[in-house]
Amino acid sequence: MGFELTDVHIRRALDALAQDHLAVEQALAQVGYPPPRQRDHSFDSLARIVIGQQLSTKAAATIAARVNDAVGGDLKPGALLDTAPEALRSAGLSKQKIGYLQSLAEAVLSGELPLSALPTLSDDEVEAAITSVRGFGRWSAHMYMMFALGRPDIWPSGDLAVRVGFGRIMGWADRPDEKMVIVEGDVFSPYRSALALLCWRFYSEAPL
Repeated sequence: MGFELTDVHIRRALDALAQDHLAVEQALAQVGYPPPRQRDHSFDSLARIVIGQQLSTKAAATIAARVNDAVGGDLKPGALLDTAPEALRSAGLSKQKIGYLQSLAEAVLSGELPLSALPTLSDDEVEAAITSVRGFGRWSAHMYMMFALGRPDIWPSGDLAVRVGFGRIMGWADRPDEKMVIVEGDVFSPYRSALALLCWRFYSEAPL
């Protein structure tokens, strides 16, 4: 499967949803089309998801750059495992995140996480493969599936900004919980990745 979550797809998907859902049409009128986001399909991209957990975008980028330097300038499984934990700690990683990154590297090297095969697997199979690695939950899998694999129908209901943005687009008075977002989001399949991008944009740019 190729990377489908392109600018053209996002626009066509949201136009299709806007025809059937007034809330989407109104949200687009307010904030416009969200831009595509694409990362490499690589160990580096998966590692950066771990590094960025519970951090601001700026802080995550700073630490990722330091980690890259610590491992010798190329964040790959072997290089990471060859790097002393103390050097990774000095780069800004917690002990827990170092453990997660080491588990990821071991899973890729052993074939437990078949990185090269992920583009050929179904959404459910990719999610199962990624979440089998310690430190990777559904949110991490969804981020990788959207931005590295370009899957068009991923619904990252575990993301707070998606939930808040979705609730505001829908005009709900109270912030929806994840279960509600999952149930109410079903109707937007097969374009939920594009909708998630719109939710993020609406969360950050729409006036309160």
